[in-house]
Amino acid sequence: MNIKHYQMLIDGKHVDADEMDEIIDPATEELYATIARGTVEHADAAVAAARAAFESGTWSRLAPSERSRIMTNIADRIGQEIDDLVELEIHTNGATVRQATVFHVGYAAPHFLYFAELAASYEWQRQVPTAAYPTLSTNVLHREPIGVCAAIVPWNFPLLLGIWKIGPALAAGNSIVVKPDEKTPLTLLRLCEIAQECGVPDGVINLVTGPGPEVGARLAEHPDVDKVAFTGSTAVGREIMRLASGTVKKVSLELGGKGAQVLLDDADLDVAIDGALFGCMLYSGQICESGTRLLVPDDMYDQVVDRLVDRASALKLGDTTDLDTDVGPVISARQRDRVLTFVDGAKHDGAKVVLGGGVPYGDRFTKGYWIEPTILTEVNNDMDVAREEIFGPVLCVLRYSDEADAIRQANDSPYGLSAGVWSTDYERALAVAAQLRAGTVWINNWHQIDPALPFGGYKQSGLGRELGQHALDEYTEAKHVHVDLTQTLERHIFDALLSEPPS
Repeated sequence: MNIKHYQMLIDGKHVDADEMDEIIDPATEELYATIARGTVEHADAAVAAARAAFESGTWSRLAPSERSRIMTNIADRIGQEIDDLVELEIHTNGATVRQATVFHVGYAAPHFLYFAELAASYEWQRQVPTAAYPTLSTNVLHREPIGVCAAIVPWNFPLLLGIWKIGPALAAGNSIVVKPDEKTPLTLLRLCEIAQECGVPDGVINLVTGPGPEVGARLAEHPDVDKVAFTGSTAVGREIMRLASGTVKKVSLELGGKGAQVLLDDADLDVAIDGALFGCMLYSGQICESGTRLLVPDDMYDQVVDRLVDRASALKLGDTTDLDTDVGPVISARQRDRVLTFVDGAKHDGAKVVLGGGVPYGDRFTKGYWIEPTILTEVNNDMDVAREEIFGPVLCVLRYSDEADAIRQANDSPYGLSAGVWSTDYERALAVAAQLRAGTVWINNWHQIDPALPFGGYKQSGLGRELGQHALDEYTEAKHVHVDLTQTLERHIFDALLSEPPS
């Protein structure tokens, strides 16, 4: 197999580095590609290029309709290259071909197109009516690009989560420096290349690689970066905030989650069982908004657990390029070991493993970072496994006594990114949803993300919102321009300071 080497993209040019990182296929542990390992100096060069491009006005002062046209072409190209992008995604982050085609890459073109259309429809300025007192005036509210944005993107959905930052940044007229995770940079690199091929000027979109604690940290603290957008762990999000505070730059953070699925006693179990497994096990549980805690009524607990085990036992692990495969590996050996440590800790705390709990058996799984779909019962909300974000295919099943207890347990978490309700009584489900403190609450489904609707979290799940009609607000500054219409000195209110007019 010919191993391809990839470079960064800075100021319209491919840039190599003295060192490189290896990109390993999580399903096979085989070397898939290499990528230049960026440094702080590369980050500085990318920011300088982005600043120069922004100040030049080649993109920042382009008519929004023209930005929209170019971005629409980019969205079209993403759609045309979907097969190649899926290939890159599954060999770097371990998604199955079905999941990558539907979610990881399948969402990319329509989400980018949404931002392209938003560039043309966004309210860039509006007249603001004001009272005539104390003086007659006209006032205009302008939305203007912030300047240079930094996007720090995780490994689980690199293309899609990158687009959630790149799309609104470009639509608003900003320049951007993208820092992907060093394990999964390839789809985002290709997106940046496509953007340039479609007419985005040099320096407007740049991609630098390298370790997060060095390159990511430099972008977060850089005095010439005006906004940083980050998706990742809550711990790293806190550090991003700390670094950004030095220059009081805008920050948006989409952080950890521990989504609670509340199964009410009137739920359709055919739907709820499949849905609960979909909510937790999709992409081996490596999604921040996964529903990893399932709250079940006491008197239904054993029945629900039996059905979960029966259904989850049929999940097929294997070759990520095979359309029949349901579940792929986790991203790395480190992540596999971390997940298994949580499972061992849960057993020590009194939880029971009723399915999975280890590495699957068979020659196919001697290479790669595999974990069986795992179901834990007799979990209570005080256990680490119920409170910490595990990021693996582990479903915790908890008991509740009544509806109030279910809501209390669901909200008893430092996180508030997602939650869900399974019920056939929509009025009741909506009443429960209204009491769940989470940025997104699904009823009888999970993982349904619409680019027209805001996404983000309460509490330690983040700051700000991505997606939605107001997504560009996070990438623009509001400027109020006041024009006083008073024609004579006597009608002004200057005498509040100057008692005698000039003679």
